[in-house]
Amino acid sequence: MSAQTARAPATQQPILLRESAGHVAVLTLNRPAARNSLSEGLIAELHAALNDIHNDRNVRAVVIAANGPAFSAGHDMKELTARRADADRGRAYFAQIMNACSAMMQAIVQLPKPVVAAVQGIATAAGCQLVASCDLAVASDAAGFATPGVDIGLFCSTPMVALSRNVPRKQAMEMLLTGESISAATAQSIGLVNRVVAAGTERDAAIALAQQVARKSAYTVKLGKEAFYRQAEMSLADAYRYAAEVMTENMMARDAEEGIGAFIEKREPKWQDK
Repeated sequence: MSAQTARAPATQQPILLRESAGHVAVLTLNRPAARNSLSEGLIAELHAALNDIHNDRNVRAVVIAANGPAFSAGHDMKELTARRADADRGRAYFAQIMNACSAMMQAIVQLPKPVVAAVQGIATAAGCQLVASCDLAVASDAAGFATPGVDIGLFCSTPMVALSRNVPRKQAMEMLLTGESISAATAQSIGLVNRVVAAGTERDAAIALAQQVARKSAYTVKLGKEAFYRQAEMSLADAYRYAAEVMTENMMARDAEEGIGAFIEKREPKWQDK
């Protein structure tokens, strides 16, 4: 892997690392001492990295991983609590952080490339939200997932948005109302993660999964990812009407013509990504 660090002052340890594994960009949360909590700075770094990747034709998929024992413990509560001393008791700052985090999570969904989470440890609150916001997720069998805000009087309302779009309602409500952690196996059974692998192999497994998707037509993946999330918010009739339009557009693409031709001729397709 060729490595480069994301934006950070030279005198400080970078809070986000960026590496390349072929056509896969690997973004690694690097605040292990703070359990990779999503500080204002880390949220901004992640969002900036996603923006950089958005139109980078050399990147065809993304993996979000983390250093240390925890994937992410959610928002940085010390950072938030420090703003209680503001004249408005922190209201403006809290709104700023929640909106910035929500925008970053939406940037994952709106990225025209698949994003895979590689979860090695606990993912709680906004950390669980980050996993749920990714298109795919691979978890270590030692990982755990929770939305425990209710335990400290702060309901996980923003994590709820991503969580409730990934798992059935009653399972989501149980996590949100009890705050209890679930195992990687349970997370897989309710659809929060795709695969559970042996501890220590989750990063490589996530990269392998991302590389598998990266070998597909980038145009087709972009079209399909956008359609997946748009149709999910529609009525059944509207979803089918929209999906038919997408299929028609897709059929007119050069990659569809090439892919179908390669299938009929029993050869490997040569994608043009258009």
